[in-house]
Amino acid sequence: MTPEPTPQPLIEASALRKMYGPHLALDDVNLSIPHGATGILGPNGAGKSTLFKCILGLIRATSGDGKVLNLDMRTEGHLIRSKIGYMPEYDSLDPGLNAIDQVRYSGELLGMNTSSATQRAHEVLEYVGLKDQRYRKIETFSTGMKQATKLACALVHDPEILICDEPTNGLDQRARKFMLETLRKTVTEGGRSVIMSSHVMDDVQEVCDRIVMIHKGRIVVQSNIDELVSQVEEEIEISVWGGASEMESQLSSMGMSVRRLGRNMRVSKEGDETYSRIMEAASACGVQVRKMADYEPDLEDIFLLIMEKLGEGVKGTEDLMTDDHMGVSV
Repeated sequence: MTPEPTPQPLIEASALRKMYGPHLALDDVNLSIPHGATGILGPNGAGKSTLFKCILGLIRATSGDGKVLNLDMRTEGHLIRSKIGYMPEYDSLDPGLNAIDQVRYSGELLGMNTSSATQRAHEVLEYVGLKDQRYRKIETFSTGMKQATKLACALVHDPEILICDEPTNGLDQRARKFMLETLRKTVTEGGRSVIMSSHVMDDVQEVCDRIVMIHKGRIVVQSNIDELVSQVEEEIEISVWGGASEMESQLSSMGMSVRRLGRNMRVSKEGDETYSRIMEAASACGVQVRKMADYEPDLEDIFLLIMEKLGEGVKGTEDLMTDDHMGVSV
């Protein structure tokens, strides 16, 4: 039986380098993003904006090559951008328009005729949950409704790739859940690809199967999220009462690796005997263990561990990607 050909990557780059005068913004980036959903992570100034502007042909790379949907980023940027839908973080809507006119206008800007743009505007507004609000003015919309309208504008021309920058910003729990479900459905049912930048790691993990992490202009991680999680050291999470500092010291003195998070601690698991050793430590320093269970690592744990290894000392996701957004105009 003849093996099936390997699918062409969604986005690929080889030895991509970008200089701004003496400043090296991208340092020989080699990248391969498959079809599906991919999260783009990196601290402020990592090079995310420059990377996307290069591969979309908005700025010219100093050296190297790249393709999007097998189109050359150097010479076919206009074709690439016609196949991209972009949902920006910033407010890009006209408050005086109603939703249907805003989305139709977005379609016309992308080259659709008025009839096709109007029909698609009705379809995508229903898709994003705004069917009953489509004739309301955007200035009367909640934050969640505005975010949904921006998503509809990005989808109106049925793009092959959807780029979302902080799609859940300002949303309450219900609107956030609907947004993430809609993005995931765009991949699983719509057969499209999503590239998502967010400082909320739970959101990235909810939508994306893979991540690409950029640090100081270099790609430091590009991997399946499940594979990364499986490589994280196993830990036991405990919650103690009556002397957390003493418990931390006791565990350390017994040769166990411990990470302190207030009253909670995570202890490196070195076999099932670690449980009994934790209880020995609690007995020795007279504290109560209120909770003890295997800890399931998430994407934020992985991100912070990687940043720690890279010497950034980042303490939480609130320090990440707050000022450095993609800034892509398509």
